[in-house]
Amino acid sequence: MPTPALTTLRSTIAAVLDNPGVWQTFNFPPPTILANSVVLVPQDPYLNPSNNSQNSIGPLANFKILITIPALDNQGSLQSIESTIVAVWNKMCNSSLVFNIGTVSGPSILSAASGDLLTSDINISILTTWS
Repeated sequence: MPTPALTTLRSTIAAVLDNPGVWQTFNFPPPTILANSVVLVPQDPYLNPSNNSQNSIGPLANFKILITIPALDNQGSLQSIESTIVAVWNKMCNSSLVFNIGTVSGPSILSAASGDLLTSDINISILTTWS
């Protein structure tokens, strides 16, 4: 697959992560974070330009994939988030996009408007183009 354009990159990655009926996929942070969702969040730094003066060299885009599930009991929630991490990882590895998959954070509790959620992050980077 050709290098994806920066202007369509979030939706391109979200399409890779899409898993209807299992989780909701967002290519932006939603107003209310929901259980059973995978959210693509720009990281800081968002873009790492490779060259300061040429737009023919694409930047590296950095994202966090936020995985959320309901915070229920410890054993059930941990098994569920581990299964979701593996499923997200496999979707990225099986896609035609070339990702640098970084670290996976330890699960933590997030108190959101939708209730308590167990979350974990996967850090990724992907080469993109200035278009």
